[in-house]
Amino acid sequence: MSSLILHHGRRSLKLHKWPNLRVSVQNPFSFSNSFSSTSAKDGRKGQIFTISYLIDSLGLTANLAESISRKVSFEERRNPDSILNLFRSYGFTDSQISSIITDYPRLLIIDAKKSFAHKLQVLQSRGASSSELTETVSKVPKILALKGDKTISRYYDFVKEIIEAGKSSKFEKLCHSMPQGMQENKIRNLSVLRELGVPQRLLFPLLISDRKLVCGKGKFEESLKKVVEMGFDPTTSKFVNALRVVQGISEKAVEEKVNVYKRLSFDVGDVCEMFKKYPVSMRLSEKKITQKCETLKKCGLLEDEILSVFPQCIGASEKKIVKSIETFKDLGFSKDEFAFMVKHFPMCINISAETVKKKTKFLVKKKNKFMVKKMKWPLKAVALYPQVLGLSMEKRIVPRCNVMKALMSKGLLGNRESKLPLKEAVLLCTDEEFLRMYVRNHDDKELVAELMALFNGDRVL
Repeated sequence: MSSLILHHGRRSLKLHKWPNLRVSVQNPFSFSNSFSSTSAKDGRKGQIFTISYLIDSLGLTANLAESISRKVSFEERRNPDSILNLFRSYGFTDSQISSIITDYPRLLIIDAKKSFAHKLQVLQSRGASSSELTETVSKVPKILALKGDKTISRYYDFVKEIIEAGKSSKFEKLCHSMPQGMQENKIRNLSVLRELGVPQRLLFPLLISDRKLVCGKGKFEESLKKVVEMGFDPTTSKFVNALRVVQGISEKAVEEKVNVYKRLSFDVGDVCEMFKKYPVSMRLSEKKITQKCETLKKCGLLEDEILSVFPQCIGASEKKIVKSIETFKDLGFSKDEFAFMVKHFPMCINISAETVKKKTKFLVKKKNKFMVKKMKWPLKAVALYPQVLGLSMEKRIVPRCNVMKALMSKGLLGNRESKLPLKEAVLLCTDEEFLRMYVRNHDDKELVAELMALFNGDRVL
């Protein structure tokens, strides 16, 4: 079975240019009507507080703050304030702190005095300057999750070496930074990945991970060769994800998983392409694969439609899909409309319920402070152009609607509904097209300046 997948997924590459990779692999693996919901009021309260706190304290965007709040939440600011103040006392900028919290949000709820402060003291004792400390920790914040002073110090030194090696292109000196054995293998394997072009931002998590992905030798080299031959781009996270999957799954398990997909009408080529786009597809259990397909049927999709939509719904849990069905139903979309939306914009399933409600109500509401009545959308229009749900409220929807409102108020778009531009064209065209059609095409320089201010968000109607 794996040979069939290999036929679909393999590409010819010469690996001799990477001297650290010398294992020859003979048979490389390749890939080539139910509405329910649950709510937790206390959890939601903490999430709302967390979102507000992150926006106010660190200036994060609403979307990013919401994403972090799904991983960690709290209902009072004393401990997170202590964490942020401690960071600032060591010279971390708000930008660096934001990057750290985004990558390792659990820092906000650990004990600031007993755990966090001591770890920063240990790192400072390495003799690094303030700028070296802040740069190193902000690049690999999970160093602060390690236990034991010696472990923290050792990994800190190694991360600093990687940063300096990246600047000087002398990565080989890392081989002398760690003790013999497993850590030496890790250095060697990370060196191979770096030679392949894997960027630092992807190397760092592997460095401090407790997984065995880069600690072995033979298995690592064999798996790496397979992933390279499948054509994954080493500069992307998919490359590392694929490596993790290939190294953690046996040939027998591959065949069994392919057979599961085949029973659901996928062919080997489908499986290959799905693995290339979403490596995690080969780690789903048979139960989860079947459940996702059954749930998509509840959305009203036909079998061939499920085959095209399924890969993009891999990251959505059963609960998420069911919640999405309920959300769209509550907003007034019919089952057929929802099926159409999922088919043409599968990612709508992954958008949070709050975001879907906010954008839909904004676009179809008869009157609000951003749009006059004539600019409203019928609900059916949103169903026909579900891509608008993936647009940013702050960066696209509101600024463009403000521009259109200004033009309408000045009578520059005509007074009859038939003369108004199609709303989907206004929102879905590129920035350059929008500016050309509705902003820069006016002779009045003051008007153009006013519209540009609205477009850039410097002014709000």
